[in-house]
Amino acid sequence: MVVTLTPLPHIPKVRPGDDLSGLLIAACEQSALSPADGDIFVVAQKVVSKAEGRHVDLAEVTPSEQAKTLAAQVKKDPRLVEVILGESRQVVRHRPGVLIVEHRLGFIMANAGVDRSNVDPDAGAEPVLLLPRDPDASAERLRERLVAHFRKRLAVIISDSWGRAWRRGTVGVALGAAGLPALMDMRGRSDLFGHQLRVTQTGFADEIASAASPLMGQADEAQPVVLVHGLVWSGAPAPAATLIRSAEEDLFR
Repeated sequence: MVVTLTPLPHIPKVRPGDDLSGLLIAACEQSALSPADGDIFVVAQKVVSKAEGRHVDLAEVTPSEQAKTLAAQVKKDPRLVEVILGESRQVVRHRPGVLIVEHRLGFIMANAGVDRSNVDPDAGAEPVLLLPRDPDASAERLRERLVAHFRKRLAVIISDSWGRAWRRGTVGVALGAAGLPALMDMRGRSDLFGHQLRVTQTGFADEIASAASPLMGQADEAQPVVLVHGLVWSGAPAPAATLIRSAEEDLFR
C-alpha cells in the first residue's frame, strides 16, 4: 500500500459566508488534482469555522462575575473566559495559564477551542474563533458537495490540534468526520499469533488527522487542506463523535 498526502494549494483566505466546498473544488481544478475513490480531504477546523462565521468580538463581550473570578485564577482575559464558558458544559481543571473544560459537544480540551491565532483582524476589533457548531455535520456537508462534483467515493475529516494529558506537544485530531469509520473496532480479530484482540480500538480518523497535521503546520504555512490518497479501510462510516470517551470511562477527569 502506498499512501500519499498532498497539501491542496490555491486556498484563499476564508471569510464568513464563503462557499468552502467551492473553494476546495476550485483549488483541485486549478492544481489539476483529480480525487479518486477512497480519497480523504483533511480540512483544518479554522477554515471551517471561518466560513461558518464562528467569530466573536471580545470588544463586545461583557464578562460575568463567574468569568471574572475564574479569569483571575487562570490569569486570562475575563472576556475570553466568558466566551470559553459559553462554549462549555463544565470546567474540568484550571490553574494559572491553563483552563481545561468539557466543550458543549463533549470534547475535553483547553479553552473550549476558542482561539486568537490566525484569525483575520477584519473579523472584529478583538476577534476570536470558536469551533464549528457541529463538526460532523460540517464534514458531511462538505463530503456531499465534493462527491456530487467529482462523482467519487470521498471522505472528509475536520482536524484540529490538541494537547494531551499524558504527553507534551499538540497532535492533529478529528473534530468531525464523514464517509469513513472514525473509530475502528478491532475486537474479535486475531493478531499474528492467533490471539483474539479483546480491547483494541483504533482512532482511525485521529490517525489520519495527525498524519496530515505536519503538512498543515501551526503558524503561517497557510496549508489548511490535505488530500490523502491510497488508504484502504473496512467498516461502515461513523462520525467523530464516536471517538469521545464517556465520563465514566475517563480516568483523567
